[in-house]
Amino acid sequence: MKILLATAYDYPHAGGLSTHVTTLKAGLEELGHQVDILSFSDVPAWKRKALAQGPSFLLNKFKKGKGIVWSHKMRRKFLQGLIEANKQKGYDLINAQDPFTVLAALATGIPTVATVHGYMTFESISKGSLLENSPEEEYMKDIEVQAYRGARKVITVDQRLKEYVKEVSGIDATAVRNFIDIHQFKPNKEKKHEYRKKYGLSADDRVLFVPRRLTRKNGVIYPALALPEVLKEFPQTKLIYAGSGEALDELKEIVEENRLNDHVVFLGAIPHDQIKEFYALSDVVLVPSVHSAGVEEATSISALEAMGSGSPLIASAVGGLKEIVNHQEDGLLVEEKNIKELVESIVYLFQHPEKGEEFAAKARQKIESEYSHISAAKKYESVYLKAL
Repeated sequence: MKILLATAYDYPHAGGLSTHVTTLKAGLEELGHQVDILSFSDVPAWKRKALAQGPSFLLNKFKKGKGIVWSHKMRRKFLQGLIEANKQKGYDLINAQDPFTVLAALATGIPTVATVHGYMTFESISKGSLLENSPEEEYMKDIEVQAYRGARKVITVDQRLKEYVKEVSGIDATAVRNFIDIHQFKPNKEKKHEYRKKYGLSADDRVLFVPRRLTRKNGVIYPALALPEVLKEFPQTKLIYAGSGEALDELKEIVEENRLNDHVVFLGAIPHDQIKEFYALSDVVLVPSVHSAGVEEATSISALEAMGSGSPLIASAVGGLKEIVNHQEDGLLVEEKNIKELVESIVYLFQHPEKGEEFAAKARQKIESEYSHISAAKKYESVYLKAL
């Protein structure tokens, strides 16, 4: 098949959707399919800024929510134009990665499958871009329903999203849990000291790594709030964040108030290849997600990458994280926002590194058997064939 993966968001960007698209493309190509990617990034920069991002910023000043609606409408229009301009390539199918792109793809007449990565409307409220109980919220919800009902088939990245799609639109989706490229994300602990030296870290440092976008639903403030207690037991602890987002200012305030500047590193959004080096040099990876405005973590790609990379994982017991981590078998689960539990779990793994190694080995086995990009691509292929 000739397949187009399309999204109204930027590609590539630091985030799970972009990683998903890259990894799915690799899996489908290994199965012999031809795969192209179209995204908002393919629109000329002047158009993006002058017609989508700029007006969106100004409209949001007038009323929160108007900006995001405008932006998404323009992104839909741009994507439809891009797809029309590429129709001569003869795509058999479009796999659209968000509701607005689904509608853009449907307008071109090419068979369309939708992948649902999250709760678009609720996530916009959680981020503060949309007001609850506003006309804009209702508009966004309606777009979701139109997309789910219009697509030939709908795929969700976890079971809860499957239930959500059924609840709001009546459509029976197929749940295919998120996945990773098991050849790219694999244990590499023999390079631990080499990478620490590269990034100015000591062999004696205890390194906590948070590979998350700095947004509210990712619970990124909680490792920083837990750090003062961890430092009482392990004063050489370093907490490293890889990601950007609206929670950065709040995080910096916590660091300043608790005098943690020498112990916290903000890398910002870094290339995906570089993330692998931080998994290798870390002692523990943290995925501290929380409920926010009705949003729960789906099958976290960051958690899967950590489990595939040989790093012991501590995650919040919310959403899809509960589905992928077996507590005290291949990782540790803690109650969301529970700083005391988070501290105890970190200290436990620091005190018992052999237990962390045991968790990590079992986690890798699970990733190979259940979350391979090849097995996921076969499931996507099956859905595509049904759609056609």
